[in-house]
Amino acid sequence: MTLRISLRDGEKVIVNGAVLRATGRTQLHVENTAAILRGRDVMSPEEANTPARRLYFACMMAYIDQDDLARHQDAIIELVRELMSALQSPEARAVCVEFAQKAAASEFYRALGDCRWLINYEAEAMARIAVAAE
Repeated sequence: MTLRISLRDGEKVIVNGAVLRATGRTQLHVENTAAILRGRDVMSPEEANTPARRLYFACMMAYIDQDDLARHQDAIIELVRELMSALQSPEARAVCVEFAQKAAASEFYRALGDCRWLINYEAEAMARIAVAAE
């Protein structure tokens, strides 16, 4: 099955670790298996500044940097442990378990979706704490 990706002028995409930037409006047709991450899904190391964001970053790196997979998997394991010990919500813990199962099966792209959920949950929890502290 062919994957079709439309990119705007200047938009980035990572394909098997290589960063590509569109010049003009571009359409790509990927006709085989490849690790693909659109620019809007890429997180910089500086943005990985909370536990859920650090987990996303480690998972993203495992997905796009197969040469250093073992190191990224070790980071994921440690970060999942830390996050699970901090989470109180049964729903958030369940999402974290789903993430861990996907990561263990090397389904890193799918696991990033769970990380996005955890990032939103974390942001909402921090906002509630900030309001309560006022």
